[in-house]
Amino acid sequence: MRVMQSLLEPSVTANLNLHVALVDDDPEYTEFLAQYLRERQARVDVFPDSNDLLAHHDPYGYNFYVLDLMLPGVDGAELIKVLRRRTDAGLLVVSGRLAPEVFRQVITAGADMYLAKPVQFEQVALAIQAVQRRIEASSAAQTVWKLDQRARQLIAPDGAKVDLSDADLSMLECFLEADGEVVSRETLRQKLGREPETETADGLNATIYRLRRRIERATPALVPLQSRSRVGYVFRAPLRTA
Repeated sequence: MRVMQSLLEPSVTANLNLHVALVDDDPEYTEFLAQYLRERQARVDVFPDSNDLLAHHDPYGYNFYVLDLMLPGVDGAELIKVLRRRTDAGLLVVSGRLAPEVFRQVITAGADMYLAKPVQFEQVALAIQAVQRRIEASSAAQTVWKLDQRARQLIAPDGAKVDLSDADLSMLECFLEADGEVVSRETLRQKLGREPETETADGLNATIYRLRRRIERATPALVPLQSRSRVGYVFRAPLRTA
């Protein structure tokens, strides 16, 4: 079997050390590819349906995404667009869809690279490594978001200014103090002056959602505010005082 042969071939790829979401409805392919990546120190979660990924408790928390295009649920190209609204993680498309416009479609949607099936697992791992190197190099030179507490504004890297409510400003002050670390839900509730026993998770989520939407309306820059596995939220970009 070709899949098993590919799995047993020697590899020159280094350890990946990434948390990967593998979204593909081919159970044999995903089983062996997931095993191959795990042997290279990747954590892999497999989703046979794009809706399964989006229903996950932290769909935007992965370091890397490997997607098919022909998926049950949300179409692969649309899924790329959804992910790109919330994460700058690496995104590799591996698909058997070979129409001439497919490459342009997926790259325009936000994918980093496209591989056509059939593909060797080593090629997938090498592609992940190549994309991840570019991401890490870009992150090292990442531009800074600024919080102007006096003017009550968040300033995006492109200079766009986001007017902040009292709650927005309080939350961003937490992220400023955290300096890139995760801020717990409890810390955010305390900063907002809300009692844990009366403040529901949905209420905090709604406050975060409104801030995200305010940022999205002001700038095309990726919103760096992301959830973290039911624990809290993180501002995944340098945040400094203006």
